[in-house]
Amino acid sequence: MIGEYDIDGVFLSSVLVSALAALAATFVLRRVLSWTGAYRLVWHPALFDTALFVILWAAAVATPWSSFRP
Repeated sequence: MIGEYDIDGVFLSSVLVSALAALAATFVLRRVLSWTGAYRLVWHPALFDTALFVILWAAAVATPWSSFRP
C-alpha cells in the first residue's frame, strides 16, 4: 500500500486517503447506529467508535481499489 495520489500537483499518501475514507464511513455508521438505538447496548461508546474506525480502516486498506495508483 505504498503509493501516492496526485491531485493537481499535490501528492497525498494512500494511507491518508484510506483513513479519510474510513473516517467518512465511520461518521455514517455512527449516525445510523445512534438512530437505531444500538448504542444502548454498548458499554463504552468511545471505545466502540475507535474500534469501528480501526476495523473500517483495515477494510479500506484491504480492498482491491486501495492498491490502484493513477
